[in-house]
Amino acid sequence: MPRSFFARPAAVVARAMLGVDLCRRHRSGVVLRARIVETEAYMGPEDQASHARNGTRTSRNEPMWMAPGTAYVYFTYGMHHCFNIACLREGHPAAVLIRAARVLEGEAVIRSLRGGGQARPLHTEALLRGPACLCKGLGIGPELSGRDLCGPDGEVWFEAAAGLPRPRIGKSPRVGLGDKNGDRALWNAKPLRFFIEDERCVSGPRPRRGG
Repeated sequence: MPRSFFARPAAVVARAMLGVDLCRRHRSGVVLRARIVETEAYMGPEDQASHARNGTRTSRNEPMWMAPGTAYVYFTYGMHHCFNIACLREGHPAAVLIRAARVLEGEAVIRSLRGGGQARPLHTEALLRGPACLCKGLGIGPELSGRDLCGPDGEVWFEAAAGLPRPRIGKSPRVGLGDKNGDRALWNAKPLRFFIEDERCVSGPRPRRGG
């Protein structure tokens, strides 16, 4: 995807990324391909649920301030990574979180990365359901944070899926943000989570149709 695709407001990019293929070249040379089915938008310093709220700038969230199309991978709860892409313009910390995707290619490798030896194997639909599962299953870690995904490095990239009907999109408040008081609660209630309706790989609730 060209940089111009990401050089738009985060909510616009978050909707547009639904149905786009996320591709990751594994160290074995196998290309892992998954279709994005769920995203969340983080709008900028005014967004009280964002890591960059009120203009907070740290070594951790520095990729949010970089050029549109830059990867932002952060560690959370002491055990998980989450994968985001910077949006709009350099110097404005907006980003889209990739929450879930449907496996298209490389399922055997994705299963091994998720821990393929379970007594009860995961259903295919659950392999990349949720931002932590997506990062684990695609081998996305902190070494990619700050990487230009519009550049030529060839480790992670996005491709438009040609010839598919436009998906029906649902939206809801973002998931798991917690605060129920003050300005942050107002931002938490905004419908900035987007998902493909009737898609079984979506990770969170589906309370609202259309939009």
